[in-house]
Amino acid sequence: MAVTPTTTGTAGIGALWGADLDALRREDPVLADVLLGELDRQSSGLQLIAAENFTSRAVLTALGSPLANKYAEGYPGARHHGGCEIVDVAERLAVDRATGLFGAGHANVQPHSGSSAVLAAYAALLRPGDTVLAMALPQGGHLTHGSHANFSGRWFDFVGYGVDPATGLLDYDRIRELALEHRPKAIVCGSISYPRHPDYAAFREIADEVDAYFIADAAHPIGLVAGKAAPNPVPYADVVCATTHKVLRGPRGGLILCGAELAERVDRAVFPFTQGGAQMHSVAAKAVAFAEAAAPAFTTYAHQVVANARVLARALADLGLTVTTGGTDTHMITFDPAPLGLDGPAARARCAAAGIVLDICAVPAPEAPDGCVKGIRLGTAAVTTQGMAEEQMAQVAALVGAALGEEATGPRTRELRAEVRSLTAGFPPYPAGGAEGRPGS
Repeated sequence: MAVTPTTTGTAGIGALWGADLDALRREDPVLADVLLGELDRQSSGLQLIAAENFTSRAVLTALGSPLANKYAEGYPGARHHGGCEIVDVAERLAVDRATGLFGAGHANVQPHSGSSAVLAAYAALLRPGDTVLAMALPQGGHLTHGSHANFSGRWFDFVGYGVDPATGLLDYDRIRELALEHRPKAIVCGSISYPRHPDYAAFREIADEVDAYFIADAAHPIGLVAGKAAPNPVPYADVVCATTHKVLRGPRGGLILCGAELAERVDRAVFPFTQGGAQMHSVAAKAVAFAEAAAPAFTTYAHQVVANARVLARALADLGLTVTTGGTDTHMITFDPAPLGLDGPAARARCAAAGIVLDICAVPAPEAPDGCVKGIRLGTAAVTTQGMAEEQMAQVAALVGAALGEEATGPRTRELRAEVRSLTAGFPPYPAGGAEGRPGS
């Protein structure tokens, strides 16, 4: 099926994100149109998925570089293929920048994803059958925190903790009780939908009490950590797993941080145990992103992400929506649309019809049998990268509220879609002419 871009056109396309689209159009015009269509989708809608962001042109350039051609199994100075002298420089840069950015003794920048990073952390510290305490999936845990459809739930014995249904906050007394009862080999702190800062010191204390490893899955907050807008788990956790996209604004990929005493175990768990050759173009793009995140402007960006999320959370609450925990400390907001007579899937569909892209997630609900229902999760990382601030968050909330009040095929949906396009037109993720025009660039 042909994809027809509607707003970006093709003239000077290389200036939009640094790609040589003209060459691709000559070789594969169908796929060239797919790329343009996706750029148009990203540029003309409100991208509120909490796990997504817009990278810089520099990151995209590294991703599309000749480093993609290089096979590089192993680590710098100890590769299984020849000709790795140059890519070794890129990986060493990425490692040095990551350890400096987060204050870690060691970094492994090779994991292909956040899930790959978690798999390697488990492989380094655990054996099949070991007990692990992590957030229960219905309460906001990730697939790698014990889903039976995932390696984690098949190889390890997971015990789930959750949040207080009344407050939506982590119950550390209950987590400690579960740890004392089950004596896990590892305790995992991390969630796909928890909008507050975890108490890493409390997790460390509980882990020490039962002689367990403490693994922080910081996939969502790690970008805020880089921008000094969230507490750093590195001083407390034995291993920190993270992604390099989301708020961090790098390429899609994973990252592991640990102390020097676990460095060899972690590295061997990544390669050769769980992965083969590193994706050197992605490693180089991570190095670019770490350098960008170390710049003072990224700190401004990260704090603006949080400021935007807090304004948006208050505005959504004012619309009558039940915002989890009453607000947020991070880039993330979750809410229950039940006061409007909607569940999560219906709410997402109505927003999608208006060009507002967001996610479904579990939100606490005391009346529900398992203490939660399907609600909505959204985030402010991408729109903040586009340059939106508090004033625009009020507009975003109004658009979300209007979309929730209109059937997906309702008469106002087309008008709302036009309003969304009008708002995003003033904040292109890749402005024509090459100027980034974004906070922290």
